[in-house]
Amino acid sequence: MLYHLFYPLANYNIIFNVFRYVTFRSIAAFLTAFIFAIFLGPKFIKLLKKNNAVEEASEVRPESHKKKAGTPTMGGLIILSGLMLSSLLWNNLTSSYILLLYLSVGILGALGFLDDYLKNFKHKKDGLIARYKLYGQIGLGLLVGLYLYYDPNSVNIAKVSIPFLKNIFLNFGIFFVPFVIFMITATSNAVNLTDGLDGMAAGNVGLTALGLAVFSYMKGNFKLATYFNLDYISQGGELTIFIFALIGTILGFLWYNTHPAEIFMGDTGSLALGGILAVITILLREEIVFGIMGFVFVVEAASSLIQRYYFKYTRRKFGKGNEIRFFLKAPIHHHYEEKGMSEQKIVIRSWILTTLFVAIGLITLKVR
Repeated sequence: MLYHLFYPLANYNIIFNVFRYVTFRSIAAFLTAFIFAIFLGPKFIKLLKKNNAVEEASEVRPESHKKKAGTPTMGGLIILSGLMLSSLLWNNLTSSYILLLYLSVGILGALGFLDDYLKNFKHKKDGLIARYKLYGQIGLGLLVGLYLYYDPNSVNIAKVSIPFLKNIFLNFGIFFVPFVIFMITATSNAVNLTDGLDGMAAGNVGLTALGLAVFSYMKGNFKLATYFNLDYISQGGELTIFIFALIGTILGFLWYNTHPAEIFMGDTGSLALGGILAVITILLREEIVFGIMGFVFVVEAASSLIQRYYFKYTRRKFGKGNEIRFFLKAPIHHHYEEKGMSEQKIVIRSWILTTLFVAIGLITLKVR
């Protein structure tokens, strides 16, 4: 909005020239989202407590989590509100990539909100039926995949960059759409699974987003893209602004979400954040690099799958009542809780791991 209002005025007054620059709008988007989330946090916490939208004790979580009962949830509303407000103010709203991200926020945010609403206001223990969430994720993947595949401006979108190799790409061709569906569904659910400890999902999303911001800035700058042998993406600058708005709103939310958390993001936040990361990654054509930088999400999702299928395998082999669990509890962060590791240590170590793997992902910028 501000971009469209002030950008044309640069022809009349040099002071409005700043609205031409991605760096200025990125910093402005970051600060706007952060301040809005900080301001909105206490109001949302109070409102959610008043309406009894709070966490309930669960048997599937470690014993230590019982003390978290009564903490407000659905804090993803803070994240998504701050992100959308900031992006609407500072992004170029004619960018098709930004509009795709708005679609992702809308669909996955609505799915997560409905799930949280059914749990907290309708007292349905399992919330939205799992297959309905899956249908929504697949539907979004189908829309995004088809649009990008047939969009004449999305040149080589079906080609995925391979890290550490120069001018070598993995071309999905006609299988690009199913690949997009997989990316969005898998990442959305992986972030959702990671959201089990105070600040864990938000912190890791923020760090991974920072790595993606570096890629989007460089790919959106023709000179930098040419120098680093990257494919130039004309809308990369707008993606950078959106990502910095995302980082800002996450930092603002973390102010209230770090241990001991005053509010949880719920599915409203985690499902949408995972989908947002996936769509940004697809637009940047760096899906393999994202797999490196999002190592923690991969491990969290893999641990849940291993636990589930190993349990089923041992049930078939040894009979009901004799099942064996691969981990003490899944996802894997609960396994380490059961082994006696403190929540804070698990979260901070996950942040350290993500920082290391983001650094490895960024190394691929030069080693190509």
